[in-house]
Amino acid sequence: MTSTRKAIVMGASSGMGREMALLLLADGWQVGVAARRADALEELRQQFPEQVTVMPIDVTDDAAGEELIQLAERMGGIDLYFHASGIGKQNPDVDAKIELKTVATNGMGFTRMIDAAFGYMAEHGGGHIAAITSVAGTKGLGMAPSYSATKAFQNTYLQALEQLANMRKLNIRFTDIRPGFVATALLDGEHSYPMLMDVKTTSQQIFKAVKAKKHIAIVDWRYRLLIAAWRRLPKCLWRHLPIKTKR
Repeated sequence: MTSTRKAIVMGASSGMGREMALLLLADGWQVGVAARRADALEELRQQFPEQVTVMPIDVTDDAAGEELIQLAERMGGIDLYFHASGIGKQNPDVDAKIELKTVATNGMGFTRMIDAAFGYMAEHGGGHIAAITSVAGTKGLGMAPSYSATKAFQNTYLQALEQLANMRKLNIRFTDIRPGFVATALLDGEHSYPMLMDVKTTSQQIFKAVKAKKHIAIVDWRYRLLIAAWRRLPKCLWRHLPIKTKR
C-alpha cells in the first residue's frame, strides 16, 4: 500500500498558496498549511479536518524556520515543501519602507524557510521543494526595484541549492515556478496589469508543473514568449525602455 503523501504549503491563507493547498487536498495529500493569518488556515482545517494540519507562521520572524520543522514533525515528515509566501508593490518613488519590507519577506524570509525545508529533507531522505518566484526576476523592473531584485535572488538561490543537492548526492528535487501577473490580493487594484491571469487556472498549471517535477516552469505560454524576448534585449537598450505594468 502506498503511504499518504505529505506537503506543507507556506502562504496558504490566500491566492495561489491557498489554491495549491486545495488542489493537493483534492489529490489526496495530507497538507500542513502555514501563513500569518490563523483564521484563514482554520477555515481550511474545518473543510478538511482529516487532512489538514495548521501552523501560523510569519516568515519574517526569526523562529519561522524552527516552526516549519515543528510542523513537519507533527505531520510525520514531508514529501513536498511549497513556498507561496511573498509580497510585491510598484514603488517608482523608491520608498525605503516598501523596499526593505519586500527584501525582508522575499529575501530573508524566503531564505529562512527554504533553508529549513532543505535541511529537514537532507536529514530525512529527501523530498521536493517548489517555490513561486516570478518572471519579474528576469530583468530589473524600474517600477518595482526590490520586487524584481528579490525574485532574481530567489531564482539564483534555488538554482544554487539544486546544484548543492546534486553535489551532496541528496534526493532533493526543486521546481522554480515563474508566473506572470496573476489576479490575487498581491495586485491591490491600484493599477491595471497587462496579460493578467486567473488565479485558479494559473494554480492548476502550477500544480501540473509540480507533479511533473519540472526544474523551471514559466506560466503561461504568453510569458514564455515575453521572457524569451526580454532575455535577448541588450542592457544598453533595456535601461532606456519605459517598462510599466499600468496600461
